[in-house]
Amino acid sequence: MSPFTRRAFILAALMMGASMLSVALTPTKRVTVGAAQFDLESIIPRQFGDWRVDERIVQAVVNPQAQAVLDSVYSQILSRTYINSNGRRIMLSLAYGADQSHETQIHKPEVCYPAQGFLVARKEKGFVRLESIDIPVMRLTTRLGDRHEPVTYWIRIGNDSLARGVIEQNIARIKYGLQGLIPDGILFRVSEINPDIENSFGLQDQFIQSLLPSLTPDAYRILLGRHGKHSLLSE
Repeated sequence: MSPFTRRAFILAALMMGASMLSVALTPTKRVTVGAAQFDLESIIPRQFGDWRVDERIVQAVVNPQAQAVLDSVYSQILSRTYINSNGRRIMLSLAYGADQSHETQIHKPEVCYPAQGFLVARKEKGFVRLESIDIPVMRLTTRLGDRHEPVTYWIRIGNDSLARGVIEQNIARIKYGLQGLIPDGILFRVSEINPDIENSFGLQDQFIQSLLPSLTPDAYRILLGRHGKHSLLSE
């Protein structure tokens, strides 16, 4: 066998091996947390603690082109504005995706906000204390002209990962992929229009700390995965 033929044979074998490995590592089994079927509109209460849905606020209508993109990524989206007895408003947004493969994984707010013209002035990780656990969250300070909108979010991926930012999100997705699993996921995001950033983050924490205990166990798992536990990934 000539050197050229030998090299060609080795190259062909390597290409075939890579192809077979790719197929072997392609996730095929879906993993869904919580109830087999659920409706975000139904499982998230319209009133809890000092908060109730502000019926006077009409959510923005998404243009058809943007809606097509949302429909390709998310199975369900819920957007509400809540108001408390002091007249302060928190905007809640939930986006659920049954397939957290690379092409259809949840879009992170630090990507979505700039796409709408916002400047992300600051991004940092933090925690929201809930009973005996600390929920890992990402804090964003965003601005559009005179509109200051602090944002708090996390992404639940599969049963045991709460992700903040692109690296944590990809680590969680790859971890499931290596097991041949396609996890579901949900984005939990709250924000307030308020130039007092730290004050707003404090109110957002209070909102989260009031909302989560009001949920049923199934609804809680849909938002946080394994009840009372989470995997904290380091970025």
